[in-house]
Amino acid sequence: MASAVLPSGSQCAAAAAVAAAAAPPGLRLRLLLLLLSAAALIPTVWPWGPGYGPGEELVTSHSVCACIPEYAGDGQNLFTKDVTVIEGEVATISCQVNKSDDSVIQLLNPNRQTIYFRDFRPLKDSRFQLLNFSSSELKVSLTNVSISDEGRYFCQLYTDPPQESYTTITVLVPPRNLMIDIQKDTAVEGEEIEVNCTAMASKPATTIRWFKGNKELKGKSEVEEWSDMYTVTSQLMLKVHKEDDGVPVICQVEHPAVTGNLQTQRYLEVQYKPQVHIQMTYPLQGLTREGDALELTCEAIGKPQPVMVTWVRVDDEMPQHAVLSGPNLFINNLNKTDNGTYRCEASNIVGKAHSDYMLYVYDTTATTEPAVHGLTQLPNSAEELDSEDLSDSRAGEEGTIGAVDHAVIGGVVAVVVFAMLCLLIILGRYFARHKGTYFTHEAKGADDAADADTAIINAEGGQNNSEEKKEYFI
Repeated sequence: MASAVLPSGSQCAAAAAVAAAAAPPGLRLRLLLLLLSAAALIPTVWPWGPGYGPGEELVTSHSVCACIPEYAGDGQNLFTKDVTVIEGEVATISCQVNKSDDSVIQLLNPNRQTIYFRDFRPLKDSRFQLLNFSSSELKVSLTNVSISDEGRYFCQLYTDPPQESYTTITVLVPPRNLMIDIQKDTAVEGEEIEVNCTAMASKPATTIRWFKGNKELKGKSEVEEWSDMYTVTSQLMLKVHKEDDGVPVICQVEHPAVTGNLQTQRYLEVQYKPQVHIQMTYPLQGLTREGDALELTCEAIGKPQPVMVTWVRVDDEMPQHAVLSGPNLFINNLNKTDNGTYRCEASNIVGKAHSDYMLYVYDTTATTEPAVHGLTQLPNSAEELDSEDLSDSRAGEEGTIGAVDHAVIGGVVAVVVFAMLCLLIILGRYFARHKGTYFTHEAKGADDAADADTAIINAEGGQNNSEEKKEYFI
């Protein structure tokens, strides 16, 4: 049995009286009550917890003095710092004294049991180990920290008056398990599916982030608390497309106890209708003349893969000399009656799609093909036509039509410019020949005269006024 002698009852009472006199009114009543307890000088036996066996109790006399709470007076020089530690790791508690006067330092656990009194450890918990002891510091380590170790640890300094400071140990617990669940293992393009991710038993609550490939998505999280532990469930509603097939959906956790990336993922499996493309394998130059052969290959890709590919001739029957072999169409000895649109159709459980090839048979002397000849690809129907597919399949046609349009526009512009120039020339000549008519003051009144003589007589400034106009030379 080990013992530690604390200050006597009279010293405790004196210390409490000094502290009560200097304390604020709110704290004074507590100190007076402790003063009365100290005056009673009642010896106590301190139970040191499960670490001690029978007969290993630590007896202290007048131990109530050690429980006087901290009062931050002018002479306080005891201090400590809070500790944050990850579950299973090591926490370090340090009680430090700024102005050491060789006073006794002790460390207590949240249950007020003494862990270390000076350099002696009464508590039989081998996880506590002394790292440093001096008149200015008591440093203790706690290994293999668990959630039950969380709480306030008290540093006490036996001065006059006694001082007390506490440090709070916060234990971080990373998620125990991270699970991701997809509502449907296989989805159909255009369908909206639900994906859930759960991070269990962490402290504090985790933050869950969603990614589809490299693109971050936004989910909705719910937090459930149980016995100071948190379980977070995040829900993601995702509309899938055929491009998402084989793309990973990632659930990533952010937590102060987790270093690096803690994540789990599931790969999307998306079913989609076929994509159909017609490839001309013969003739190689792409020009179909009378007497030549034509071979077309239909390529269809989908999930699940189309099991059947069929060829039909739109608005007409297939030529009798045409040969069908799976995805291949072969027409030998072409002639003008073979002109038309040939369609390849493919389907799976998701839907169907088709692509068209417009055949135009040239004369044997032809060296160029018209704009109407080529491929058109349609997903299902004309209403569902994809502009990108159409541009790929009819590139030659669009190039030819574009060239014709530019030529027509250029010709129209030239004609308009020429017409405007001609109009300007005609107007110039007209205005040059037809100048404006004007009358002098002397010709006034001549319009109504019957002949020239009368006009001269009637005109202002005529003979009637000749006498009025005289010139005098001086």
